[in-house]
Amino acid sequence: MSDLFAIFGHPVAHSRSPLMYNHLFTSLHVKACYTRIDLPDGNMLKERFWDLSLRGANVTVPHKEAAFVACDEVRGFAQKIGVVNTIIREADRLIGYNTDADGFWYALRHLKECKRILIIGAGGTAKSLSVRLSQEGCDITVLNRSTARLDFFKDAGFACFDWNSFTPSTYDLIINTTSAGLTDTEYPAPLTLLEPTLSRAGYCIDVIYGKETPFLKRAKEMHKPLMNGSEMLLAQGVLAAELFTAHRFERSVIEPIMRESFAF
Repeated sequence: MSDLFAIFGHPVAHSRSPLMYNHLFTSLHVKACYTRIDLPDGNMLKERFWDLSLRGANVTVPHKEAAFVACDEVRGFAQKIGVVNTIIREADRLIGYNTDADGFWYALRHLKECKRILIIGAGGTAKSLSVRLSQEGCDITVLNRSTARLDFFKDAGFACFDWNSFTPSTYDLIINTTSAGLTDTEYPAPLTLLEPTLSRAGYCIDVIYGKETPFLKRAKEMHKPLMNGSEMLLAQGVLAAELFTAHRFERSVIEPIMRESFAF
């Protein structure tokens, strides 16, 4: 009997995760399959997990914080930030992990030194990236539409601004962690703030993958080096795959197989 894995999110139809994991399972002769679950209400995550008899799951926006609450135990970096993107079933308990942060840091390895970083958004992805990047000595600023979700970042000692209090400045890297541009034509911040900040930016990254978001399109028009979320998706996926396969395979084996799936 095959193990069943899934990704929870809303929306989730765009997710490449099934391609990555199913190609991996087939290539390594693992008896497992992987699917997508559109979940409008994150509070239903635990119930849906058990209803489907899943062996494990990934969690994407906007449910990474709800996934933290759904777990019976949280391990590693996820404990520090209250954000879970990978869940493993152990007997009758759900164990939560976060592979986003290390995956993102791995994806940055090709960039020149980036110390002064602006993160747009204040959700689960922003939490994991801000804390992880600060551990590497980066100076973090967080920009969000409102102050409603900025307490976590303020408590962590980061400079925090909403759209009304932010003054455009110079950053080595700007990261959009919001869902703006995923299913619409929105920018992650007003152009009156975004354009002068982009004009002085070193690099621009959008965690959204598989499309040119308005944020990345504008960055390209301004001749900025840029990256979409594909490398982050791959890197966090490799780490999650280690957990899904109970560490039976080395990362050096998993990564090239999962990378092949991007050609499909």
